[in-house]
Amino acid sequence: MNRSLRIALLPPLLLLALSLTALTSANAADQTNILIGTGGKTGVYYAVSNSVCRLVNAELSRKGIRCSHQEGGSVKNINEVHSGKVDVAIAQSDWQSHAYKGTDKQTFPDAPYTELRSLFSVHPESFTLVASKRSGIERFLDLAGKRVNVGNPGSGQRATMEVMMRYFDLKMDDFSRVMELPASEQAIALCTGKIDAFVYTVGHPSSAIKEATLYCESRIVPVTGEPVDRLVSDHSFYSFTTIPGDLYKGNPKDIATFGLAATVVVSEEMDADLAYQIVKAVFTNFNRFKRRHPAFRDLDPRQMIRDNLTAPLHEGALRFYKEQGWL
Repeated sequence: MNRSLRIALLPPLLLLALSLTALTSANAADQTNILIGTGGKTGVYYAVSNSVCRLVNAELSRKGIRCSHQEGGSVKNINEVHSGKVDVAIAQSDWQSHAYKGTDKQTFPDAPYTELRSLFSVHPESFTLVASKRSGIERFLDLAGKRVNVGNPGSGQRATMEVMMRYFDLKMDDFSRVMELPASEQAIALCTGKIDAFVYTVGHPSSAIKEATLYCESRIVPVTGEPVDRLVSDHSFYSFTTIPGDLYKGNPKDIATFGLAATVVVSEEMDADLAYQIVKAVFTNFNRFKRRHPAFRDLDPRQMIRDNLTAPLHEGALRFYKEQGWL
């Protein structure tokens, strides 16, 4: 009996099941999957990637484009775009710059990553120092002799903390205890007395900092002084920023510090039409995007495609922005 005749004699339900399996396999083969390297669930990066994926999936799933995201950190995300493990990275603008230009060999020994390209920048981020009130920490140098969470390796907060320590001439040995907790665990560590302080480079308001100030007596400490002035002067991607007063319980006054911006980074090897479709999905639904987090409230498309981009725009993104008359 030939193969065609054997198939024709199969029960109708089995034929339907085989047909659906073949169709599903064909669709899976045609599907384009986008993986975004993001941050922890309590951070604003997660809100960025979650919003981008929701918009991409709503607009482009019918075209066979599906978006998902995984937790990481600025440095890890950039390295994984470089190695091809993820398609898109959410990262701090300072580490995007160092990776693209090769200006921090300690963090990116194989840089420059000249293939990096920008899609757009997002919210501003502030270097934030949170300390328990009982610790007596009132300035950055007071961290000496204290138990400090410096952030997990691969995160932007850890890398920026290490930069700050160099400018203030501090070493890990100067702390009585060093912890490398991810952002999602640092508030509970502070409130249970395991650490005296943590640092976090984040957009405000932040749920992690809200948790720390709500459940235990803690304060946001100003990060100022000559080393900070020098840091901002030395690097164009940093600027002086202020964390508004009354944003968090027990912190009524504005807090002076410095900051940067979050950026969305890809490789130049990403297909131009795919990059075009990603930015189109975001900016044609921009009001929906802005509603995803309070840190997005003041975002302006023209600033997002011009400011804080420390790698060139991807050609697909550039095409969309020119069509809109924004460039």
